[in-house]
Amino acid sequence: MMTLILFGLFFLLVFLNVPIAISLGMAASIGLMYGQFPLSVIPSILYSGTAKFTLLAIPFFILAGSIMEYAGISRRLIHFANACVGHRKGGLMAVVVIVACFFAAISGSGPATVAAIGPILIPAMVKAGYGKNMPAALVSASGAIGIIIPPSIAYVVYASCTDVSVGALFTAGIVPGVLVGVAYYMAAAWDSRGNKEIIPQPKMSTKERMVAFKDAFWGLMTPVIILGGIYAGVFTPTEAAGVAVIYGLIVGIFIYREIKLKDLYHIFIESAVSSATVMFIIAAAAVFAWILTTSQIASQLSQIVLSVSDNRYVILLLINIIFLIAGCFLDANSAFYILLPIMVPVLNAIDVSLLHAGVFLTVNMAIGQITHPVGINLYVGCNVADIPVADICKKIIPFLIAGIVALFLLTFVPQISLFLPKLIGQI
Repeated sequence: MMTLILFGLFFLLVFLNVPIAISLGMAASIGLMYGQFPLSVIPSILYSGTAKFTLLAIPFFILAGSIMEYAGISRRLIHFANACVGHRKGGLMAVVVIVACFFAAISGSGPATVAAIGPILIPAMVKAGYGKNMPAALVSASGAIGIIIPPSIAYVVYASCTDVSVGALFTAGIVPGVLVGVAYYMAAAWDSRGNKEIIPQPKMSTKERMVAFKDAFWGLMTPVIILGGIYAGVFTPTEAAGVAVIYGLIVGIFIYREIKLKDLYHIFIESAVSSATVMFIIAAAAVFAWILTTSQIASQLSQIVLSVSDNRYVILLLINIIFLIAGCFLDANSAFYILLPIMVPVLNAIDVSLLHAGVFLTVNMAIGQITHPVGINLYVGCNVADIPVADICKKIIPFLIAGIVALFLLTFVPQISLFLPKLIGQI
């Protein structure tokens, strides 16, 4: 009965368009009262759920992404990528994916990536003859790479739920992120194969490419400093987030000179609101997860999942289906806090590495960002392109198929995710 109350009330509120954090909090509060738990435990759970050093990276990465956007880094990355491959057949599609991968390594957020690159690349693709729908779908899908390629807020949340090393997760996510990017490019190329209206971009000279590289250099160095510092052991992922903020301010104020003192107020306010939203969700989800664990609901549901089959591949398939469905309605932060107390015992029982699981479960959430009805990237991309979400429903299908194919490869071939952490001695 407790399970029905918790999940039933939560999904009812979600379907009524109540914000996720409020839905989690209300469902958890009713669950506490039904289970005769003292409501006085809520403040301590809220505190313990958020007072983790690992989670301190979240507001810093959000702030770093906002600073990089104001600094004009996305515009410079786009210009450089266009100088390198824009003249090739389908070159602008490659530019979208390449820039999304680079900006993902700065912001760690899917919607932020779409918002940063969309206003520049969608009009450019429309002008080049791609129409409006396909560019909006491609940018929305490529933006989802933001939570797969490190540094990723989703990885930080997953690590806080499972005690997996954030640094190892960041390493494990590099190759899968590139794989998903290639899959999305192939999907876009296949979808545009018969379009004869596409206008090739002019080829730039070597000198122009060098100028573009010089202009984008400081932006290109951002992921190198963040990830290189982590992998070299110079600083922790949380400290790396702080370094990214300082580096971004130096680049934006003193090198590119695009951030003025008056911009800092807006940057900090926007970042504070975004950080508060994420942390509110995490705090409410922590209470929800505490009830699942304390009431033995998580354990009971774990046993139900394991009872479906003795075959580990069938269980893995079932886990993917559950997270894919969850990704259609929930963001990664909420889904991890709700489902991981149930799924971690299942993963341990079938001898699946939690590091490996962190990658393919995050890919599930990335696919959810471009799936109705929530699909936040779709709404951001369509808002930028100024078209209704319904207009890209057909165009997003090839990207969903490509993402699911990549997901199954990552799920059933763990070496894709794990060989790099093994190579540098993290596992």
